[in-house]
Amino acid sequence: MSKSNKSHRLINLFLTFLKIGILTFGGGYAMIPIIEKEVVEKQKWIDQSEMFDILSISQSTPGPVSVNTATFVGYRLAGFWGSFFATLGLVTPSFFIILLISFFYQTFLSWEIVSATFLGIRAGVVILLIDATIRLKKMMKLTPLTIAMFLITFLTISASFFFNLDLSIGSFKISLSIILIIVGIIIGLVATSLTKGEQKQ
Repeated sequence: MSKSNKSHRLINLFLTFLKIGILTFGGGYAMIPIIEKEVVEKQKWIDQSEMFDILSISQSTPGPVSVNTATFVGYRLAGFWGSFFATLGLVTPSFFIILLISFFYQTFLSWEIVSATFLGIRAGVVILLIDATIRLKKMMKLTPLTIAMFLITFLTISASFFFNLDLSIGSFKISLSIILIIVGIIIGLVATSLTKGEQKQ
């Protein structure tokens, strides 16, 4: 890639994720449909399968899933500087909006129109999360293994929520997310190994 083409790619990455950061409320999973539409459908930087892989990695690593996704997409397209400008573009709007609100926080809370606006935004975020779930479901191949993993995750989280399960060893509290990620990795490695064994035979 020539120097001019790389500069153009970096600018495009920054502006694309800047637009996503400006137009998306709710952060995290609420941003996934917008990111997917921009980088897969519009810009055609990556395909659906690669987007699903990036989302899987982003959810398994520390930090907000939207920021991690921007970082991975940027790195995939233009290396370190691609990840830097993609991430910078995504977080810049939030940084300045929060900075502005912090100066007038008490005043904002006393305005009825602000409370009404946040109520509407919450409803919109729920719709965005449902949309993200549907899109992720379309990208995922339904096999006995993926269905079993979904049921294990769903039942474990439900049991933890309704029965307030305490996953701890002595004074060390174990994160449920980490346990599920480790279980998923083990199942994935075993399934891949079995598939390769069957193909060799």
